[in-house]
Amino acid sequence: MRRGVQRGSRTGAVAVVVALAVGVGAQAARRVPVLAGPWAGGQEGYGHVKPTTIFNGGDPTGLVKNIRWTSWGGQRAIATGTGLWVGPHQIVAQGHFEEGARIVLFHLGRCHGRPAYNAIEWYFPRHGQQFTPLTTSTRARGRTTPTAIPISKGLRLSS
Repeated sequence: MRRGVQRGSRTGAVAVVVALAVGVGAQAARRVPVLAGPWAGGQEGYGHVKPTTIFNGGDPTGLVKNIRWTSWGGQRAIATGTGLWVGPHQIVAQGHFEEGARIVLFHLGRCHGRPAYNAIEWYFPRHGQQFTPLTTSTRARGRTTPTAIPISKGLRLSS
C-alpha cells in the first residue's frame, strides 16, 4: 500500500511540474514582442512573432519575403529578406525582387495589450541605403529612400 502512495505522489509531482512549465511557457509567450498590427486588410506578418513574410497590402514595394531573423526581443529586431528594389528614376513596374533587404523593427512598446515593435523599416545596404528611423518612402531629387512605416498609424497603442 505504501508503495502505491509513493507512485501516486510521483505522478502528481510530475503533473505539477508539467503544469508549471506550460504556465511559464504561456506567460513567456505573452512577453515576446510581435510586429504590431495589422492596421488594414490584405496584410501579412503583422501581429506575429518573427514573420517570414511582411506585406503592407497593395503595392509590391510593401512586400518582403523569405525573411530570416538574426535577433528578436531586444530594442530592435533584425532580419534579412527579399524585397522589391526600385532604383533611382525608376517606376515600380521597373523594379525587381532582390535578396539582401535588411529589415529593422523598432520602437518597442505595446499594441493591443501585447509587447510589440511599433515601427518597421527595410532598406538595401548594397545600394548604399542605411537604417534611418522614420524616413518616408518617397523619392527626392532622384534618390530612393528606404521604406519606413510607423506602424502606430491607425492603431490604438499604449506605452
